[in-house]
Amino acid sequence: MDIGIYSFAETPLDPRTGRQVGAGERIRHLLEEIELADQVGLDVFGVGEHHRPDYAVSAPAVVLAAAAARTERIRLTSAVSVLSSDDPVRVFQDFAHLDLISEGRAEIMVGRGSFIESFPLFGQDLQEYDEIFSEKLTLLLQLREQEKVNWAGGLHRPPIDGRGVYPRPIQDPLPVWLAVGGSPGSVVRAGRLGLPMALAIIGGPPTRFRPAAEAYRSAAAQAGHDPTSLPLSLNVHGFLAEDGGEAADLAFGPFAETMNRIGRERGWPPTTRERFEVERGPSGPLLVGDPDEITEKILRHHELFGHQRLLIQLTVGPMPHHRVLRAIELLGTRVAPAVRRELAGAGRPR
Repeated sequence: MDIGIYSFAETPLDPRTGRQVGAGERIRHLLEEIELADQVGLDVFGVGEHHRPDYAVSAPAVVLAAAAARTERIRLTSAVSVLSSDDPVRVFQDFAHLDLISEGRAEIMVGRGSFIESFPLFGQDLQEYDEIFSEKLTLLLQLREQEKVNWAGGLHRPPIDGRGVYPRPIQDPLPVWLAVGGSPGSVVRAGRLGLPMALAIIGGPPTRFRPAAEAYRSAAAQAGHDPTSLPLSLNVHGFLAEDGGEAADLAFGPFAETMNRIGRERGWPPTTRERFEVERGPSGPLLVGDPDEITEKILRHHELFGHQRLLIQLTVGPMPHHRVLRAIELLGTRVAPAVRRELAGAGRPR
C-alpha cells in the first residue's frame, strides 16, 4: 500500500493564539512537510487547490514544483485540481512541467471541488456543475493520449484544430486520478473511464462507503477494465503523536474550529468532543492516535476496501508546525513500515 499525506495549506485564525499564519509562512512550512515526508519514506504528497482566504494554495502545481526540487522519490499530486473552473490544456501543461522537474513523479487528482469560489472567479455557471466537469475531463484525457489534439469543442471549451500540446511529460500516460466524495454518478464515471479513484471518507462510519468501492469496481468491469489493476485511494483526516490521548487533545481544537467554521456555511451541526472521540474510535473514519492505533485502524480499513493507497490530511486546522513534522516522522518511520510488513506477510487481503 502507498501511504502518504495531503494538505490544503490552511491559514485560518488560530483560536489558541489569535494569530493567522500568512500564506508565505504556511507555504514554507508545507515545503518542509513534503521534504520530510520524502526523507522518512512516505510514498505520496498531495496539495489541494482553493480560492479562499483560509487556504494558502490556489496553484498546486507551482508548490509541487518547488517541492520536486527538494525531494527525490516521493510522488507529487494535486488533491485536488478543480478541473471544472480551469482549462484542461493549462492543467496538463502545468503537470507535464512538474513531471519533467520531478523526473517522472507527477500525478493529477481531479475533482469538481468541495468549495464553489473558483466558479464565479473564472466565469463558470454553477448550474452546469457536472456537465462542465465531464466535458473538461474528456479533453484532459485526450490531451495525455495525443501530442496533437483535434477537439471538436463543446459548450464550455472552444475547438482545438490539430494543435500540439507541449511539453510532453516523462510518464506516458501521465497519471490522472478522479477524486469523489461518494456520489454514485462520480463513482460510476471513474470506473467506466478506467481511472484510479480517490474516495474521501471524512465523516460517518467507513462501512457506509464500502458500496462506493464495490460500485466503482463493478462499473470498471462492465466497461471492460480489469478492476484489480485500478488503484483505489482512501483520503481521510488524522493526526499522530507518541500517545493516543495526546494526539486527540492536539487535533480536536483545530479540527473542531475548521469543521464548525465550514459547517456554519453549510448547515452542519457543531462538532463535539464526544462525537470526535466516536469518530476516532475503532469503527470511525478518523485516524487520530498513537502509531499502533493508527496501524491497526489502517489494516482494518484495508480489510473493508482492499485499497492500494491511503492519504491522510494531518492539518485539518492550524496545528503547531513542529508537531506536524513529528506526526509525519511517526507515519513514515513507524506506521508505514508496520502496515507494509503486515500486508506482505500476514495474509490480509491486498
